Amino acid sequence: MEITGVETLGLADIEFEETGWVGEIADDYRRLLFVRVHTDEGIVGLGETYPRPAVDAAVIHEHIAPELLGRDAGAIEGIWRDVFRHANYWGGYGGAEMRALSAIDVALWDLKGKQADLPIYELLGGKVRESLRTYNTCYEGEYDFLDEPVALAESLLDEGIEAMKIWPYDDIAYANDGQYVSPADLREGARPLRQIKEELGDAMDVAMEFHGLWNASCAKRIAHHLEQYSPMWLEELLEIGDIETYREVARETSLPVNVSERLMTKYDYNHLFSRVPVDVAMFDIEWLGGLTEAKKVATMAEANQVPFAPHNCGGPVLHFANLHLGAAAPNLMIMESVRGRYNGWHRDLVATPADAADGRLLLPKGPGLGTELSEQVLEADGVDRRVTEA
Repeated sequence: MEITGVETLGLADIEFEETGWVGEIADDYRRLLFVRVHTDEGIVGLGETYPRPAVDAAVIHEHIAPELLGRDAGAIEGIWRDVFRHANYWGGYGGAEMRALSAIDVALWDLKGKQADLPIYELLGGKVRESLRTYNTCYEGEYDFLDEPVALAESLLDEGIEAMKIWPYDDIAYANDGQYVSPADLREGARPLRQIKEELGDAMDVAMEFHGLWNASCAKRIAHHLEQYSPMWLEELLEIGDIETYREVARETSLPVNVSERLMTKYDYNHLFSRVPVDVAMFDIEWLGGLTEAKKVATMAEANQVPFAPHNCGGPVLHFANLHLGAAAPNLMIMESVRGRYNGWHRDLVATPADAADGRLLLPKGPGLGTELSEQVLEADGVDRRVTEA
C-alpha cells in the first residue's frame, strides 16, 4: 500500500453555529490540525495534532510529505525513524517537528488497521480491558471549580465518574510568577479540594494540576500542605527543564508525583525514569511522537513499575488514539477525558463519535481508529486544506 498524498485540514475559519459550541470554546477546535494520508488502494488514514495548526501544516508539507510519497504505508517504524533523524539533523527535534510526526504516525496506524480490518488495539497486542476508567477535566461551559467545586464533583458522580482534575493554584502562581506562596495562598489554593473532600469524602478522587508554574521551594511547600487532603496526584509542579530538581520535590512528599505531557520521545522519558522516582507518567500521543512512541514509553514505564495516564485534551482523533492505547497497555492507571468534548463538539467533527457509559470510556468499534472525519467538516466552507501529492 503506497502513500500517494498527504492532506491537512485546519479549522480556523469554520463555524458550527447550529450546535452552539462556537464562542466560549471556539479556540479549542480552531487549534486542531487534521491529517489524511492517502494511498494507491484508496484507503485514507486519519491523524491529528494541536495547538499550532499553521506551523504544523508547514512542517508536514515542506519537510515530511516529500519523504512519505511513494513509500510503503505499512513501514511505520522506518518512516518514524527517517522523519525523526531528518528533523534531529537539522537543528534538533522540537515541538513542531514532533507534533507533525505524531499526526502522521497516528494516520499510518489508522491505515494499517483499516488494511488489516482490525482495530488499532489489536495491532498493539490486543485489549487487556473492555473499558477505561476515566477522570474529567477542562469543564468547558460547565461549573467553575473555584466557585462550585462540590456541585461539579456531584455532577460527575451522577454520571459514574469518580475522579476529576482541578488547578486552583494557577492564579496564585500567575500573581507572583510562581516564586512565593504564603500561608494564606496555601490555604486558598487547597480550598476547592478541601471542600470536595469535606462534602464527599473518598467518593471523588481529585488530581491537582500545576501547569509547571512553581519553583522548587514553592512546590515543596504546596506538596506538604496538600498531604492532609490525599489528592490523586500532583501534576507538573515544576516547569520542565531540570529533571533533577523533580527528584528533590518527589522525595519531599508522600503524594504521587505526575510528570509530564511536555516531554517528547522515549529519550526524554528514559531520562525521567532513570533519575526521578516518578509515580505516574503522563504523555500526549500527539506531541510525544504518535502511537509508535507512546507504546514504547508505556512499556518503559511498565518496566519501571510506573503506571501511565495520558494527556487527552485535544480533538476526537487524540481521544480515539488514547482509547486504543489504553485498551492494549497493561499499566494504564486512568484516562483523562473531557465530557463536554466527547459528549459535545467532538460529535460534530467525526462520523462515529466515541461513547462513555457508567463513568467509563468505551472502546471503539471498527478497523483502524474506528472513525472518520465527518462530511460536515470535509465539505465545510472555511476549512484550510492543503494537499501534497506524488
